[in-house]
Amino acid sequence: MTRARMPRPHEVAAARRDPRLLRALAERRLDEAWRTRGVCQSVDPETFFPAPSEPADPAVALCRTCEVQGPCLAWALDAGDAHGVWGATTPRERRAMQIAWQAPAGQIPPDGSQPGRDVRDRLLSLVPLT
Repeated sequence: MTRARMPRPHEVAAARRDPRLLRALAERRLDEAWRTRGVCQSVDPETFFPAPSEPADPAVALCRTCEVQGPCLAWALDAGDAHGVWGATTPRERRAMQIAWQAPAGQIPPDGSQPGRDVRDRLLSLVPLT
């Protein structure tokens, strides 16, 4: 497995505006029983954990039809889950969202400079290095 790269500043800026992240923020704590109503309950779990060489498109398409994708994505970002498809997002998309999720609004400069050391360290602790 290869080491995941840090999201670039423009990816983090785009993640901050992503409607899926905004929905996750809005629905973060509204429904603690969201798992019982997920579309994923009726599908093979391996669908949501494709091999690195396989596309995640089928899983993302299923997630987009789900009514609980906001709380699902919020859970993945809170838990720091770096694998699989959660809330219609891929691990790569969530790495950028993770910085936006954890960092205060003014902590990541919009000018494209690198995020602060504490944000980078927190993200690296969530990404497997093996």
